[in-house]
Amino acid sequence: MTANPPHQCKYLTRLDQIEQLDDQERAALELVAQRFAFRCNDYYLSLIDWNDPNDPIRRAVVPNLEELEEWGRLDPSDEQTYTVMPGLEHKYPTTVLLLVSNVCEGICRYCFRKRVFIRPQWEYLRDIPAAMAYIAEHREITNVLLTGGDPLVLATSKLADIVGRIRQIEHVQIVRIGTRMPTFNPYRILEDAALTDLIRRYSTPRKRLYVMTHFIHPRELTDVAVEAVDALQEAGAITANQTPLIRGVNDDPETLATLLARLSFIGAVPYYIFQCRPAVGNRAYTVPIEAGCEIVEQAKSRVSGLAKRLRFVMSHATGKIEILGKLSDRVYFRYHRAANDADSGRMLAFASNPQACWLDDYEEVTREHPANLPYRSYGPE
Repeated sequence: MTANPPHQCKYLTRLDQIEQLDDQERAALELVAQRFAFRCNDYYLSLIDWNDPNDPIRRAVVPNLEELEEWGRLDPSDEQTYTVMPGLEHKYPTTVLLLVSNVCEGICRYCFRKRVFIRPQWEYLRDIPAAMAYIAEHREITNVLLTGGDPLVLATSKLADIVGRIRQIEHVQIVRIGTRMPTFNPYRILEDAALTDLIRRYSTPRKRLYVMTHFIHPRELTDVAVEAVDALQEAGAITANQTPLIRGVNDDPETLATLLARLSFIGAVPYYIFQCRPAVGNRAYTVPIEAGCEIVEQAKSRVSGLAKRLRFVMSHATGKIEILGKLSDRVYFRYHRAANDADSGRMLAFASNPQACWLDDYEEVTREHPANLPYRSYGPE
């Protein structure tokens, strides 16, 4: 019996390679692709229902004229402020972020790091020894997050070199790999034994390697994608899923609930739902905060506790802020993790603004730390 040949994805970087688009569509969308790069493969495009002009998978990856609306910034979370050297960000004391790649298997239209593809030579880690020296010198760092681009676009040997160097730094306990590869090309995982060997080697009982998946819609959880997630888990990785709330993709409570439930079924624990960042070109994909909060809560009401452990957050310049909800005419937030430790756990209240898409769109009413809030006893007087 002969083994099945490896699956070869066909990569597309030009709109004229998408046969399902007619000449008029290509000509119109070329204006978008000239500004914001297009990249995908035939596997992911096969998930699209081309008879549906509003297909959510199409919306996630095929350019849209709405991207040309002038709105947002190239660096909406001010990552540059926390950049120590090209490709190394240190925003929170215990966590360092390494942009180890400037390429993705597919480019999501709602990407908040469009700048990586606009100026790819500036925005990724080139001096790995210097990065390792920095991490080694800062003993408060326990977590290293590999991102980009997509780390799994790298050759496995290069990824193994990076992870191996990190594992030589004793105080680093967790390595996280943020990737959309199980979604865009699960065969990359299933057909590379060296990759699962890497995980097996470096995910140990006391120092786990985490793979942060990025499924945004239930239809992405194909049989082969689930098999790829299982292969990562079998090798010893802990898997958790992050998704932004995206207009026209997963902003329906039933769709979002289905995604959360299915993720819990396969053990890719729902971790964060992100408010779509106000990056250039992202207005068409952004759900206002208060509407998003209602969608998330409705979705959570449809699933079990295992599927609703997530937090609805925004990655603001000042920290990761949890969106708690709306009560009467006020909207409440809490710093889940603050760049300034003094703000950690601090709560914020704002006057309702149904059009607000980012914290900066609100007028602050009050800011309190839980320790300063009045104590109320519910026991006997």
